[in-house]
Amino acid sequence: MAVADLAEGQLPEQSRGRRRDRAVRGIGLGTAGYWFTAPAIILMIVILIAPVAIAALLSFTDYSLGNDGADWVGLENYGDLVGKSTYTRMIWATATYVLVVVPASIALGLGAALLINSVGRFGALYKTIYFLPVMAALLAMAIVWEFSLHPTLGIVNDSLARLCGTGIEDVSGFFAEGCADGFPLWFGDKGYAIWTICFIGIWQAFGFNMVLYLAGLTSVPRDLYQAAEMDGAAGAWDRFRLVTWPMLGPTTVFVVTITTIRSFQVFDTVEAITNGGPAKSTYVMMYAIYEKAIQHNLIGMGAAITVVFLGFVMLLTIAQRHLVEKRVHYA
Repeated sequence: MAVADLAEGQLPEQSRGRRRDRAVRGIGLGTAGYWFTAPAIILMIVILIAPVAIAALLSFTDYSLGNDGADWVGLENYGDLVGKSTYTRMIWATATYVLVVVPASIALGLGAALLINSVGRFGALYKTIYFLPVMAALLAMAIVWEFSLHPTLGIVNDSLARLCGTGIEDVSGFFAEGCADGFPLWFGDKGYAIWTICFIGIWQAFGFNMVLYLAGLTSVPRDLYQAAEMDGAAGAWDRFRLVTWPMLGPTTVFVVTITTIRSFQVFDTVEAITNGGPAKSTYVMMYAIYEKAIQHNLIGMGAAITVVFLGFVMLLTIAQRHLVEKRVHYA
């Protein structure tokens, strides 16, 4: 009886103790989550949010490094971006580069991935060759391209000149003009400079897209191709259209977003070769930020261009995810 009475007397106390332990553990687990995420949140604020906020604030001033203070100019910097022809050329050069490099590098990357995926032998060799431009230092390769496209010493114009007299100028106005007057200044002619920079950008970007698409192709189930063939999709185009392309939807969303952001960030090639010229034809946004904020010490104007740059990237990213993901097939 004594043991039974003791057990009955301890039951309420034990249950109250267990409830207290659960409550303490609940409070501990709740606060532990905040403690674990606090370093990441603080790091995000310090590295990402705070610099953007500071740049947005400086864009409304005429601040320059070395000055004790700055005057509030309101929307004057943004008005210059809209009204001055220099910044109009900046928008045009940036838009041209993005609109040319993004679709071309994605298409070439997808094509190279499909070809390598279908090749049994030498696939690894082709992967290495196509990926070399991504691994190479872009600044060093820009110098190589500058020498290769030199109007008198470069191998490109020399090779084109050797074609003169072979009859090729009879079927191409470009070769006819080049054979008669000399081939163009690829970086010195405003009609060619931006397109030459775009070509280098495509050459440098498509290998990275190829690797991403190769990774996406490995996730496509082989059974789908067999099912499509049983349903009558015997040709390669039908298999690509009905199976491969829909299954590459998530990869394509990622590739388009990353390639667009990387294209907006073009700087090394322009800074090493053209310095934004000739006649501001290659005056892209990243180089404009560098020129205004670093070279000319116009921090306020550089911050305004930075805010516009971030706005473009954000809007394009949101638009791409909204439009492209409607057609994305998730396995």
